[in-house]
Amino acid sequence: MAISKDKKQQLVADLNEILSDAKMTVFAKYQGLSVSELQELRHLARENNVKIKVVKNRLVRVAMGEIAVYKDTDTSALEGQLLYAISNDDEVAPAQVLAKFAKEHQALELKGAFSAEGKNLNEQEVVELSKLPSKDQLIGQVVNMLTGTVNDVTNALSGNLHALLDGVADKATN
Repeated sequence: MAISKDKKQQLVADLNEILSDAKMTVFAKYQGLSVSELQELRHLARENNVKIKVVKNRLVRVAMGEIAVYKDTDTSALEGQLLYAISNDDEVAPAQVLAKFAKEHQALELKGAFSAEGKNLNEQEVVELSKLPSKDQLIGQVVNMLTGTVNDVTNALSGNLHALLDGVADKATN
């Protein structure tokens, strides 16, 4: 069934808004996935604050052409039945969600991505990106490093203080 011109304009406007705020947009072929598998993917994506969009590639190209950052981005990889995983919170979350799902479902095939800066990433770069820790994991690692250093300094100072107090106590009893 054909989509009306008004509906297409609304879809392009929605895509325009979503892509303008996106930190990363990953696209993948989904031909061969069942409806229940797509629902499972959407559920996984929601848990990771990632939006899944299934729209015509031509509408994505039109929306990207209206955004200054994406105006000169090569969109030649947008061929076939594609779904788009978009995150405006985390740069690696869309790649991680799709890569994790693709491991369990052979029908999903990563094809590429667009960064917030308008850079076009190929399939291999998306796979490498999916192996990186998420934003929350990185924050946890930094906090752990900072508190670990503070704890080490505190322990070293308290150890020296205890040794000094023990030495003074020994001298006082002699």
